[in-house]
Amino acid sequence: MAVIANQHRSHTVIDDSTTPVTVFTGFLGAGKTTAILNILKRVNPEYNIVLLKNEFGDAETDSALVRESHVQVTEMTNGCLCCVLVGQMKRALEEMKEKFHPDRIIIETSGSAFPAPIAWQIREMESSGFHLDAILTVIDCVNFCGYEDTSYTARLQAQYTDLILLNKWENISERQLDLVVDHVNDLNTDTPKVKINADTGVDPEVIFGLDTNLFSLAERESTASEVSRSHHSQEIDLIEVVRKWSGDPAQLISSADFIDLLKHLPSEDVYRVKGLVRLSDAVADEADTPAATPPAADASASGLLYIVNHAFGRYTFTPLTVNAHQHEGVLARLTVMGNGLRMYLPKVQKAIEASDDEISCHWAH
Repeated sequence: MAVIANQHRSHTVIDDSTTPVTVFTGFLGAGKTTAILNILKRVNPEYNIVLLKNEFGDAETDSALVRESHVQVTEMTNGCLCCVLVGQMKRALEEMKEKFHPDRIIIETSGSAFPAPIAWQIREMESSGFHLDAILTVIDCVNFCGYEDTSYTARLQAQYTDLILLNKWENISERQLDLVVDHVNDLNTDTPKVKINADTGVDPEVIFGLDTNLFSLAERESTASEVSRSHHSQEIDLIEVVRKWSGDPAQLISSADFIDLLKHLPSEDVYRVKGLVRLSDAVADEADTPAATPPAADASASGLLYIVNHAFGRYTFTPLTVNAHQHEGVLARLTVMGNGLRMYLPKVQKAIEASDDEISCHWAH
């Protein structure tokens, strides 16, 4: 397996007014948010890092998880940074720089983003005090060999990166890990591969200061053909559920029924389910579900509002505590992502008891 050996450090002269930008890519459910949060725990608390997140759909799930860790975060939803939102990203970066005065900005792209347009936008902003430091790709070792064949974007993410971060490798055998690395090496032999420790993440010294040479403005014309503005609609089915809560306890969803739904969504078809859900009772601590202590609340009256994050068959529930008052009228705001989701739509709709006008669907083609 490739390792970090004499990884080059930044050679570009950057003054105090310039903000380095690190871009994280990786397919849906690869574990980008968790990897970033673990990195943030290891940096000096006085080193001010802010996060720009691009959420797929309008359920700001991962941003809510980040806020639970009291990190400054700006989210961009209902579009992709690499195409329809690239212009908005410029304004978001400028506002973050002015408001938070960060020492570094981390951009977490959506799972279907190709980093080239993002990189070009940052390079165009060098005169405004931004410097593209690195593009990092998180690989889900459990599922990569499955979605690599169906996702053109996942292959591009593995090919165009300064560092490949191997995530969830502890959940597979050594032989399976060798096969994953072989697949990744078929796409990108030379880029270093580093294992992400499930508990401590990656040392920031490994990923900061790489001073990437990827996606120079001079080569934009030759690389632009790789970018398809319709790549989301080509690869991913999307089901979005938005149910308002009237305050009637009879509307609340039981934790057992909702977990039963998650357990019966096959990981080979359903990549992600994420969002907010108001349950009638607390989620029980299971072997495969981290303990979730509910916020102080009268569950019989107002329910318990959770951030749900389901990726390739594994799920977590996190009580929403930060800015929970902003979601008082939410019963469910969920985004389901995968392939062949038409057959699962009735099951999702029945479990959430959603009417047709509370569900929107976008099918891959």
